[in-house]
Order: sequence, then C-alpha cells, then structure tokens
Amino acid sequence: MLKLDNLRTEWVTLLASLYLLIGFNSLLWSHLQAVVPPGLTGLWLMLAFALLMLFAFNLVLTLIAFKYVFKPVLMVLFVSGAAVAYFMNQYGVLIDAGMFRNVAETNISEVRDLLSLKFIGYIVLLGLLPAALVWKAPIAYRPWHREVFGKLLVGGACAVALGAVALANYQGLSSLFRNHHEIRLMLTPSNVVGASFGYASERWGSAAAPFQRYGEDARRDAAAWQQHKRKSLTVLVVGESARAENFGVLGYGRDTTPRLSKEDGLLGFTDVHSCGTETAVSVPCMFSGMPRKNYDASVARNREGLLDMLQRAGLAVQWRDNQSGCKGTCDRVQFVDISNLKDPGLCAGGECHDEILLQGLAELLDNLDQDTVLVLHQMGSHGPDYYKRYPQAFERFTPVCHSNALNQCDQQAIINSYDNTLGYTDHVLASLIDLLRSRQDKVDTAMLYLSDHGESLGEYNLYLHGTPYMLAPEQQRHVPMLAWFSDSYRQDFGLDNDCLARLRDAPLSQDNLFHSMLGLLQVHSAVYQQSLDLFAGCRPWLAAGR
Repeated sequence: MLKLDNLRTEWVTLLASLYLLIGFNSLLWSHLQAVVPPGLTGLWLMLAFALLMLFAFNLVLTLIAFKYVFKPVLMVLFVSGAAVAYFMNQYGVLIDAGMFRNVAETNISEVRDLLSLKFIGYIVLLGLLPAALVWKAPIAYRPWHREVFGKLLVGGACAVALGAVALANYQGLSSLFRNHHEIRLMLTPSNVVGASFGYASERWGSAAAPFQRYGEDARRDAAAWQQHKRKSLTVLVVGESARAENFGVLGYGRDTTPRLSKEDGLLGFTDVHSCGTETAVSVPCMFSGMPRKNYDASVARNREGLLDMLQRAGLAVQWRDNQSGCKGTCDRVQFVDISNLKDPGLCAGGECHDEILLQGLAELLDNLDQDTVLVLHQMGSHGPDYYKRYPQAFERFTPVCHSNALNQCDQQAIINSYDNTLGYTDHVLASLIDLLRSRQDKVDTAMLYLSDHGESLGEYNLYLHGTPYMLAPEQQRHVPMLAWFSDSYRQDFGLDNDCLARLRDAPLSQDNLFHSMLGLLQVHSAVYQQSLDLFAGCRPWLAAGR
C-alpha cells in the first residue's frame, strides 16, 4: 500500500515515469494519433508505445534512484521538461543537439522575444511545482545492499516487460519507429537528455581538438589584380530566416520586394538550399569550406574558414553584426557589433533595425584605401516577434500578429507580419545597392545576399526554424540568394552578367558560397573547387582555361 509519509523509491519512480510520459508529451500523443492506423489497430499500437516508454522510463529512473542523486535529477527533468514542452507545443519544434546549440548561442534579445506569461505558467505549474513536491517527498531508502537488490528486481521486471511488449507488437512498433524518426525527438525528457549529451559531446570534442589553419596557400592572382583600376568593396549580406518562397523578386505572388524588382542588373537565384535550418549550423557551414553532407561543427569551430583565407590573401575583412554574432566565423577578423547602438531613429527596446548596418558605409566608400570584403549580418526576419523587425512605416500587409504565441494567431496574420519583414529587407538591400552604385565611378562595388535558413509559418503545424534537416520542410531549407555588380566591378573582375542571369534556376546551395567567393575575388588556393564556383563559367578568361 502507498503511504505518502513513507514513500519507497519504487513508487516514486513509477509515479515520476507516469508524470513524465503524460505531463510533457501532449504534442507527441497528438502526432501519434495522426500517424498510426485508424481504429482499434491504431489505439492498440499507441497503448503498446505508451507501455514501452513507461517501462523504459521506469527502468532508467530505477537505476538512478539513490539518495542525494534521485531528487536533484527528477527536479532537473521536471523543469527542463516543462520548458521543452512549452516550445514544442507552441512552435512545433523538435529537440536535438542542434536546438540546444541554438539555445546556448542565442542572445538576450532573442530569448526575450520567446518569453511570455504562458511560458512562465508552464515552468511554474509543470516544472517548479512538481519539483517542489519531489523535494519535500519523504522517500524511505533501505540499506544500500537491500536498495540494490530491490533495484535489480524492479529493473529485471521492467526489462522483461519491455521485451514482452516489443515482441507482442513487433511489426507495428518497428514500422512506427522506422518510418517516423521524428518520434524520438518529440519524446520528453529522453529528447532533452539525448540533446544535452549530443551538444556536450560536440563542445567537448571542439575544446579538445587543436586549432587548425586552413587554406594557408591563399593568395590573390597578382596578374589579375594588377589590372584593376580601382579599389573594390565586396559586400556579403547574410540574411536571417528569409525563405525563398516569400521573396517577390523570386516569383512570390505578393510584391514583397518592390524596390529590388526595379534594380538594374540584379540577379536572383531561385533554387538555393541551406546547409542547416538554424543560424548556428548554416553560418559556420557556409564559411567553412565543408559541404553540407560532410559538415562537422567540431571541425568548423576549430578551423580557419573563408574570412581567414581572404584576409591572408591581403583583403581587408570586416564583419558588422546586428544579430547574435558570427558563430565563430569572424573570430580572427574585425568585428563590429552594432546591435545595441543608441540610435533614436533605428534602435529601441535593446535591438536595432537593419538599416543600422548601412551607417557609415558612405564614408567607408569615400575613404577606401584597401580592397575590402564587408559582411553584414542581419536581424532580418527573425521570429517569433516579426512585427518588431521593421519600422511601422513598412507595415504594408495587415492585419499582423502582435504576439510571440504564433499558434494563437491567424495564419494569414503571421504571413502578413513575416512578409512585412521581407519588405523591409527589400528596402535595406535596395538602399545598399543604390549607395554602392552611387560610388561606382570611384570604387568597384558588389553585393551578394544569402539567407542563413528559411522559416516555417504554420505549415504542417511548424513555426520558426531549427527542425532537424532530414525532417525539415522545404520552407526551412529553401533560401533566397541575390547578387548585384557595378559595371566597373564586372569589368575588372571579368564577369558576364548575361551568363549569370542564365543560372537563375540552377540548383545551388550554401556549399557554393565558399568557392564562389574565392573565385570571384581571384584568390588561389589548393582548397578551391572550380566545380562549386557559381561564377566560374561566367568569367571568359577562366572558361577559356587561362
């Protein structure tokens, strides 16, 4: 009989397992309902799955149910499980090491956007309250040898029950796990534990590995650069959460890019895919020189990348950031954080609108004394508070969602808010191009724009981004890429714009950026791959085999 004043560990592990399974997994149960066969077959399969997880949870908790360990572990699981349950239910996100990487590498303003009274309610009611009950619970531990013996009995019983359930429902369960890999990322708290160990292993591997130089032979083509009549400024704009599907200049039904569509010489590429679905993967990946299929975050964190090579080749390199940093890609070049400037017209509430990236650019162009690569990292379309990403004057599409609880907003209002962010990006990019064009008689100027990843706006009940790549919808992987070159830049760098325009629908990815930038800037290195250089076939001298 269960006595609340003298609880045995066996009862606590069982009750805790039930609570973990029921309290934090509403999204999982809803998803299972949708994917199992209809009728009694599906209900039986869900019951078998529930029993399998219950016995598995109970087995693990039984093995750690020792004095001074058990209560702290349960408290951590309850609080972390409550936080994870909130984000999964609110935005449909899945939990893996990449999601933990996002959390660890985000900044205060991004965290603030995600917080709400509902989040606090989850933490208090589902996390802190049960944690307090566990802390106060009078658990009666036996002498250690009897405790171990009891755990062996309970653990053995759980193992037998696991085997029995699995064997009795082998066909249905094996098919469920084989065809729906997302289930393991939805099961809380096992997803939290797995993601924690995965991220810790990644970080430990990075810390233990020695730092590597890369592309040490990088040098500019002296003969080609001697023919340049002017200094050059190549601006690479790294977008945020922009999806190609909603870019007007790439074919979207709405005109979200009215100014860019009128820019003479603008090139748009319609079939470009990202390396990852979160900034912490895509940004290091696109600058690393590693293709997506072989990308290793631990290697990228401990190795030089594109910006190091360009700097080694004699180019001045600067990173201007209006977001959460460069994720290690700019650690050895000049870094300018402008995300917290006190500009009354462009900055408020601890963040700045993206036009702040253009401040001082005219002066830089007028006084340019060195060939320069400038990277502008946007806040772009970062959610969920899309309405904060643009000035009020750019709210063309209404009504908009004024909440970070996207699943409580009308989907059209979410899309309107998001499209307004792209309208503002259109303004920023067009303003940049106009400024570069205005100085083209003095400086060779160019702009490339590439978003880090896309965004989900409620499709398949998913919001934001960060879904594991193999499970992510096209909206999170299909990104916009644009390019513009001044007349003098095309002449000095040997680019055929008509040729580039014919590549509009070519299948491309962020794998192309590293090699395209080396090729564009006429930097030689053994690590350069011409096959991945977007511009290679459109430089007559290179195509001719010079």
